[in-house]
Amino acid sequence: MYDIVIVGAGPAGLTAAIYARRASKSVLVLEAKSYGGQIVNTPDIENYPVAAHISGYDFATKIYEQATFLGAKVVFDKAVDIKMNGDEKEVVTVGGSYVCKAVILATGSENRKLGVDGEDELVGRGISYCATCDGAFYRKKTVAVVGGGNTALEDALYLSDIAEKVYLIHRRSSFRGEESTVNRLKERENVEFVLNSSVTKLSAGKRLESIEVTDTAGNTKTLDVNGLFVAVGRIPENQNFGKIVNLDEAGYIIAGEDCLTSAKGVFVAGDNRSKSVRQLVTATADGAVAATEAVKYINSL
Repeated sequence: MYDIVIVGAGPAGLTAAIYARRASKSVLVLEAKSYGGQIVNTPDIENYPVAAHISGYDFATKIYEQATFLGAKVVFDKAVDIKMNGDEKEVVTVGGSYVCKAVILATGSENRKLGVDGEDELVGRGISYCATCDGAFYRKKTVAVVGGGNTALEDALYLSDIAEKVYLIHRRSSFRGEESTVNRLKERENVEFVLNSSVTKLSAGKRLESIEVTDTAGNTKTLDVNGLFVAVGRIPENQNFGKIVNLDEAGYIIAGEDCLTSAKGVFVAGDNRSKSVRQLVTATADGAVAATEAVKYINSL
């Protein structure tokens, strides 16, 4: 019997483990892949307080070491279900099951990818899924943004203040995002819309050098770019828990800033929660809040 089982060893889950252990609760962290989550793919973190420059791998390793030093146990196994047995919960994994008093779901989310050959290999070498994280590396350079929703529009607007040139590529003739943001982009002289088009090829040496775009008529053209920001959506890792907690239309767990879900004794932290800002600092903040709420819940039993 553990006090708290945390599903996910990204920044949110590991921060939750730190806070729970400091409250003297026994903690098990379950991780399906490797610790650190999406942040391990970031070559240089500049926007986390105090740590002006640190690689995603180093950040993840430090927070993992801190959690385990405090006594959190980490098991690399995939959680596939939660069985609610009154005040006890049983977290079922591929390799077994674990009984606890409270669960924190910190499974994160995955970036929806373009599916173009070479995309994975160029992450951190010209391809990014976060303009606010990596935009500063492309000051006075040429970049492209792919997507048609608010995230893509806001990314393009943000990058237009940094980059020399911004291509905004969308597969349709009109955007799904807010018209006011589209109008602001139209006023930017360094922003060019590439509509009815999709990215079909990536060309690179050590880094991304150019992209090929193909329009709906089958015509292709090459754009010389230093960076490509992909903003075609995210996929929350909540598929196994939709029968336990309420999800919104996009598949995110519905919870406010208190990280309380619809299931008693089950909490959520990080990018798999419904919220407006998904950054490293908000993930760790969620972890602290979720652990604090879980401790209060356990103490009330």
